[in-house]
Amino acid sequence: MASNGGFDVVTGAFSYSGAAITRQLLAAGRKVRTLTGHPARAPRDSPVEIRALDFGDPAALANSLAGASTLYNTYWVRFARGPVDHPAAVANSRTLFSAAGAAGVRRIVHVSITHPSTSSPYSYFRGKAAVEQALSEAGVPHAILRPAILFGSDGVLINNIAWLLRRLPVFAVGGTGAYRIRPIHVDDLAKLCLEAASSADTYTLDAVGPERPTFRELVCFIKDAVGSRSRLVHAPGALIPAVATVLGWALRDTLLTGDEYRAMADELADTDGPATGQIAVTGWITKNKDTLGRRYANEIERHFR
Repeated sequence: MASNGGFDVVTGAFSYSGAAITRQLLAAGRKVRTLTGHPARAPRDSPVEIRALDFGDPAALANSLAGASTLYNTYWVRFARGPVDHPAAVANSRTLFSAAGAAGVRRIVHVSITHPSTSSPYSYFRGKAAVEQALSEAGVPHAILRPAILFGSDGVLINNIAWLLRRLPVFAVGGTGAYRIRPIHVDDLAKLCLEAASSADTYTLDAVGPERPTFRELVCFIKDAVGSRSRLVHAPGALIPAVATVLGWALRDTLLTGDEYRAMADELADTDGPATGQIAVTGWITKNKDTLGRRYANEIERHFR
């Protein structure tokens, strides 16, 4: 159940996890305002109120947040593009949290990542740790949800694995492929976010699903589900980023970064704790096998072009 009174603000209400949170808020009868970096892309018939996510104007951000009960923050950048990299995203997040504090926002629910660490060799995870620290210093009661890998709805990762398996004669798995991942359905994540808004506690929770397949097991399951004849081969892990880069050039997209592969191979997308989501990734794949991977989901097309 979401927070009482006023309205809620969601960063990126028309993107992926933000859209799932927004759907559940609207279904619960909440009024929703979004802060978005692409106001012109918003659907004209949307019940969501549109405001710009302009980090260069903290006063305008605070004005857009004034009167809000809960800020659901999904803002982040997956990889550097143009002037925005992970350190810039940390600075932007700090500006957003400061504006929320100045506006008197009652609570912040923040979407992070499993295993953030200031000493991580990966800038994504260092940045996520720095954002969590900035949130703790903002003085606003909050909850942090840490998903590993998201699936469901129009998600990218599993769809694009299926797309490649449908079209390539060979699919390369880095190393043994024995590294585990802990996917959570985006609707389960949204449910956890709304529950976090109703709590009075400040806490951090891993947002993970009930299954922990190895990456190879997941690829094999997708392969069988979509009826792929692609041959799975094991390639040295050092080659996977280069292969992904070449495919990305062909697709005009960033398919997988080197850090993303290495972090997954280091099992940073896995946890040992109990499941906090209910929807099983294998069940979802089976249910959606006929449509999964029919179209490629282009990350850069969605967010930048």
